Amino acid sequence: MNQFFTVEGMTCGHCEKAVTKALLALDAQAKVVIDRTQNLVQVDSKQSRQALAQAIADEGYRVTT
Repeated sequence: MNQFFTVEGMTCGHCEKAVTKALLALDAQAKVVIDRTQNLVQVDSKQSRQALAQAIADEGYRVTT
């Protein structure tokens, strides 16, 4: 299932890698696309929206939608 999240606090490539790594740790088969300039994270995963958002939040980023 394709999910879109607005994420605050991603300011650099390291931030993108941290979010990507956290999502892949939750679902190794996930496809993650990040557009840092738009604060947008797109995740194609079988995991629930809540679980994906929590993985992002656990890295220290705020999921707003």
